[in-house]
Amino acid sequence: MSTETEPTPAEIKQQVAHESERRARLGVPAVAGGVLYMLSGIIISSTIGDAPSVGVLQGLQPALSGQASPAVSPRAAEIKFDSEHSFGLIAGSVLVAIAIGALVLALLFLQDGTRFRRPRSNRAARPLVLFGGALMALLSVVTQIFLGIKTHQFASGHDFSNHAVTAVTHNTGYDILAYITPLAAIALAAGMIITVTNTVRVGLMPRWMGIVGGVSAVLLLLPAATLDLIPSFWLVATGILLMERFPKGDPPAWAAGEARPWPSQAELRAEREAQQGGGGGRRGAQAALSTAGGDLAPEPIAHPGGSSRKRRRKRGRR
Repeated sequence: MSTETEPTPAEIKQQVAHESERRARLGVPAVAGGVLYMLSGIIISSTIGDAPSVGVLQGLQPALSGQASPAVSPRAAEIKFDSEHSFGLIAGSVLVAIAIGALVLALLFLQDGTRFRRPRSNRAARPLVLFGGALMALLSVVTQIFLGIKTHQFASGHDFSNHAVTAVTHNTGYDILAYITPLAAIALAAGMIITVTNTVRVGLMPRWMGIVGGVSAVLLLLPAATLDLIPSFWLVATGILLMERFPKGDPPAWAAGEARPWPSQAELRAEREAQQGGGGGRRGAQAALSTAGGDLAPEPIAHPGGSSRKRRRKRGRR
């Protein structure tokens, strides 16, 4: 027996009105965040596109020539290039931080709507998103500023040896950032996956957006300009959903103020067969839906009143 208190019609109405107001404010930042995330990838990739690369043979060239400690390291040109283009890298990281901030706001809002409709939803998502998102946004900027300072010190100095290069790429500050940043990304990705899964479960987001959101969360761990398109697309789509401008209309769970999970493919197939088979086929399809878990199929309602509470109590007793 569930001990959760069911919301009253007045509470549901208040929640729906509150969500409508917040959706209008969060939709535009979410769309802007998606655009900025894609733009950051373009800026960073174009900035480092012409960077000199040092392969194994180039790195071993001084040693093969009999120079154990050359005065100029083969990687010196690479460090100088980073110093000259530090502004572009920092600018790109700032856009990443803004985009992640918009992502965090959208995820927290989706969590609030999900928890109201399904209080037993996993609560670990919120601290993961808050911790991972805030830390990842901060570190994306701090890392580039730190590297910009180090590379500038190298480029403006007089020591370009292997030891000086190592001091730039392997130091205590850089090593700490290199360990913490992946942990923040993992926390944000885990929180995002939990959030989109629960959001789809209550019907606030279509299934395909849940799939794309899960893929986007994984791609946050693999920073690459060619992969930025998917997270950017998902964040823009989420913004459009929040602005109530979705092409196929708003998911019914938003207006109902209660869970309206999306039907499975088997349930949709049964419904199509019912429509094609007439009244008898419809009754058979409804029986099949009931057997498979008919409470998962979204049914439009005019008022979130007594009938919705009965369905919620039934789910609570399971």
